Amino acid sequence: MTTREARGLAAVETEEETIAGYLQRNPDFFERHQAVLVRLKLPHVRGGATISLVERQIEVLREKLGGLEGKLAELVRVARANDAIAERLHRFTRRLLSAIARDAAITRIETGLREDFDAFHAVLILIGEHPDLAGQHFVRTVRADDPNLKSFESLFATGKPRCGQARDTQREFLFGPEGTEMASLALVPLGDKGSLGLLALGSADKERFHPGMSTEFLGRLAELITDSLSAGR
Repeated sequence: MTTREARGLAAVETEEETIAGYLQRNPDFFERHQAVLVRLKLPHVRGGATISLVERQIEVLREKLGGLEGKLAELVRVARANDAIAERLHRFTRRLLSAIARDAAITRIETGLREDFDAFHAVLILIGEHPDLAGQHFVRTVRADDPNLKSFESLFATGKPRCGQARDTQREFLFGPEGTEMASLALVPLGDKGSLGLLALGSADKERFHPGMSTEFLGRLAELITDSLSAGR
């Protein structure tokens, strides 16, 4: 490129910058000069033809609208899913509120998990002596010094539900022989830092209880179960 060509290119760039700056400072320019707007042409993004600036603006708006419609559809889907969970939680709460004795509360907890939340693999681990709950196949009682509880110390320390996979020993302790079939688990401490025990939900689907899912609902579930069992003692 010669010196003259370089100077000419620099002059063009400066002029374009001046025009761009002017248009930014005067956004109503094309409203005052609509004839100029109509004559402007832009390359079509999907072909070699040219379209007017107005047509291009319409295309951009349509693309933005399409993106917004997609986001709106996702928000509606999430809202409906949340409404469904809220309704299930409401039914579950009503089951517990109608129970008086702890054995009745246990029965309603198990039924609610199965019928309202499709949790067909669930176990309630209670720490300490609970002679009134003998014979409940959904409930297992363990001593506070049971060595199997050591593997859940980090869970109890946080006091918050956790979803994802678990060690083989944990799955075997919770679900027995069926533990090998549990590809994902939800572990829910009960009481202050798991002082009462824990609720374990299992699934053969590894995505049913994945680590990225929200645990707020499980936390509320833990509070309902804890209150129900504590009130019936």
